[in-house]
Amino acid sequence: MNVIFADDSFPFDGLTPRDEPMGGAQKGLVYLAEAMAARGHRVTVLNRCSPARDHRGVAWRPLEGGERPERADLLIALRHPALLEAGPATRRALWVTTPGQVLLRGDAAPALAQAGDARLVFMGANHRATWREDDDNAVIIQPGVAEVYRQAEKPAGFWPPRALVTTHPRMDMEWLVSLWCRKIEPLIKGAELHIFSGSLAVGAQGHTVAEEVRDLWRQIEAAAGQGVRVRRPMPDHDMAEEYRRARAHLYPGGMGETFAFTLAESQAVGLPGVTRRQGAAAERIVDGRSGFLTPDEEAFGNCAVLCLKEDLVYRGRSKDAFDMQRGRSWDDAAAEFEALAV
Repeated sequence: MNVIFADDSFPFDGLTPRDEPMGGAQKGLVYLAEAMAARGHRVTVLNRCSPARDHRGVAWRPLEGGERPERADLLIALRHPALLEAGPATRRALWVTTPGQVLLRGDAAPALAQAGDARLVFMGANHRATWREDDDNAVIIQPGVAEVYRQAEKPAGFWPPRALVTTHPRMDMEWLVSLWCRKIEPLIKGAELHIFSGSLAVGAQGHTVAEEVRDLWRQIEAAAGQGVRVRRPMPDHDMAEEYRRARAHLYPGGMGETFAFTLAESQAVGLPGVTRRQGAAAERIVDGRSGFLTPDEEAFGNCAVLCLKEDLVYRGRSKDAFDMQRGRSWDDAAAEFEALAV
């Protein structure tokens, strides 16, 4: 069948996640499109790519004025309901990447109403709960995990202990850095906290950070003596290696988060996770097995210390993450999206 994906966020194509860091939703579009092409479908992505190219069976074409099939059996729009009209299609689906209530605001509401019977694809139970309970057009399709993470070698548990952070700076990172300085690092001298953040990395390069993260940046600068480091996010292959070399993925999580992509990826590599019992992050961890779901700050700090300091705790959680959390592929997700065309 003919499948069209539509996205209007920023320029990227099938080469991008192999060469550059990407956000979870757009990267997911790349891998889902490739998985559907591998299943024998004719797949076109209409976005801000430049130039047009064909890669791994997917035709990447400019959203404005690009070549496209005369008609699609299934059109999948990413995030914005207006993109459901990107081309003629028998069936349409909106891949929702924001909390559901966002669809009731601004231009999204009338565009969604105009789309009629378009399916709304949510990423998990927490995400689905942000939308109307009685909407029969709403379905849950969990994203997959890229093969570079699913096929990574077992982690090595390097020493001195290193924890990673990949959450957005506005999702309680100030709280996490404070907790690290007060209750985690003092118990494990030499431990390091590596924060992967593009918006903060500009500060590490000597440039001025955005005003919205300036207080956080000052806090991080003051914590340099306690092992806090800021690094630029990296492409998938490199991030998989970083996950292998750490002992804990510290992830505050938030009620508005839709999936927690990086936590799913690090779990597949075998990196124990520590998060709070809230939002989508709580769906990514098997509590007590692949990591810990914690009820409060004290428990979060204690579980982080256990993963970083106690080898038996780390190895047990790492083995379970590696054995239990790499089963969901993008081919699995593609099969479920495929069914939306029926």
